[in-house]
Amino acid sequence: MIKEAIGLGETEVEALAAACKELGLETHEVEFEILESPGKKKFGLFGGTPAKVRAYVSVSPADIAVEYLKGVLSAMGGGDIQVEVTQNEDGAVINLTGEHVGMIIGRRGETMDALQYLTGLVANHVNNSYFRITIDTENYRDKREKTLEILGRKMAFKAVKTGRNFSLEPMNPYERRLIHTSVQQVNGALSWSEGENMNRHVVIGVDPKLKRPNNNNRGPRRDFNKRPPFNRDNRDRRPPQNVQTTPSPDRKPRVDGGDFSLYGKIEKTNKE
Repeated sequence: MIKEAIGLGETEVEALAAACKELGLETHEVEFEILESPGKKKFGLFGGTPAKVRAYVSVSPADIAVEYLKGVLSAMGGGDIQVEVTQNEDGAVINLTGEHVGMIIGRRGETMDALQYLTGLVANHVNNSYFRITIDTENYRDKREKTLEILGRKMAFKAVKTGRNFSLEPMNPYERRLIHTSVQQVNGALSWSEGENMNRHVVIGVDPKLKRPNNNNRGPRRDFNKRPPFNRDNRDRRPPQNVQTTPSPDRKPRVDGGDFSLYGKIEKTNKE
């Protein structure tokens, strides 16, 4: 995208300075072309035309995004926040640092998500092509992802254990996808989305195909209120010496849910 401005002045230098001022740039930061040279006045008093200079600079979607974001941050009272941009093939990551970055995050990252959405819209209007903008601060998004992964597994195990459904708070599509991916690693647990728009949330429950143990055939129930008769031979209830009371070192812990790491790579799914 080309950003340009046309300046007028009595000389080419003054016209260039006027164009650069409109762009908010210095003269060494732009390229320019002289459209019209100044016309001389007749008898030094009448007529004459000013010089006209076109100053221009090529800007990327990331440049437009940063310019827009700085304006919004200044209006929010965060003018001291530092903006650092890292560009990649299909987008850019904008990292914010400063004393007041807390107000940029908002409740569970909602304010930062809104800024990211608006900044992305502005960046994608540059070349009418998709340009992904990600706004982060102090690795908040990585920390949030790990928290959601742990939450998804925890609620999945709880659902399998209790046989109940658990509804989580409303989340955006990306966060719901993280929850779905975590639940898939727990045997016997299912997750799905309910609600519309801002109220759409994840529900975690039990897979109806899960075979639960039948505890109806336990035999006669013991009456704990009835004390057993006293027997002198049973006073010493220590186990015999030939019975092993410690767990075998060869016993391996049972892994429920397959080979899964909370801090591993998350595979994307089509499920929201």
